[in-house]
Amino acid sequence: MPLWVFFFVILTLSSGSHCSLPPSMPLRMQRYADAIFTNSYRKVLGQLSARKLLQDIMSRQQGERNQEQGAKVRFGRQVDSMWVDQKQMALESILMALLQKHRNSQG
Repeated sequence: MPLWVFFFVILTLSSGSHCSLPPSMPLRMQRYADAIFTNSYRKVLGQLSARKLLQDIMSRQQGERNQEQGAKVRFGRQVDSMWVDQKQMALESILMALLQKHRNSQG
């Protein structure tokens, strides 16, 4: 809430003019002033609500981005693990073939 709105509300409520009217001011003018204040106050509340909604949406999007990045990291680790397993199996099969070739050439 902007600071000027806070002071405006405090001054309006503390002045006592909203409750007691000078005799020269007609009732119609008081209602008009109240309507202006109410309209301005609703606009400020609407702006605050819109700002809060926007902040919520932005924080949700940021949270989704963080979850996606975490999923990518986990998926990357799984792929790396599978790649290491495949490399290890390939190396084992090559070593077995070399060992058999070496045994066949000796025997």
